[in-house]
Amino acid sequence: MDTQTGPASVTSASTSTAANPVLRVPPAAPEAAAAYFAASLAFHTDASDVAAALAADGDPGFVLVDVRSTAAWDQGHIPGALHLPTDQVPAQADALLDRAVPVVTYCWGPGCNGGTRAALAFARLGFQVKEMLGGFEYWVREGFRHETWEGPAQRPADPLTVPVSADDCGC
Repeated sequence: MDTQTGPASVTSASTSTAANPVLRVPPAAPEAAAAYFAASLAFHTDASDVAAALAADGDPGFVLVDVRSTAAWDQGHIPGALHLPTDQVPAQADALLDRAVPVVTYCWGPGCNGGTRAALAFARLGFQVKEMLGGFEYWVREGFRHETWEGPAQRPADPLTVPVSADDCGC
């Protein structure tokens, strides 16, 4: 039995991988894993990185697009985002956006694939696109300012999503 504890523990060679639900399917080869994770980063960003880019001086280099309904937009949205519901992307994207500028989509949160559907619609139209993981939910949970139909709003950061005493999580 292994006597080490913590995330750096190494399982004893005598432990059967068949009994280990994590290793029942072996990890991918390092080269395949590198390709997969590089591809994932090409398709996704997160609320913290979007917030940092929007807070920096100058042009962030992308357009942030809220793809939810008008009722959802009114309930709360990220300042500076463009409101373009998913079903309107095919008809309005070319009139509202420059194809040379990457698009970052977001919807409600991790339980919603609206941002993914909108990203697909933008990609099919020839736009470079990323989806913001966590959506509006994680924007708010991480304590970033947002706007509602009543005006600016901000909630305290949720300590389960970000360290409340640091500028970022260090990842």
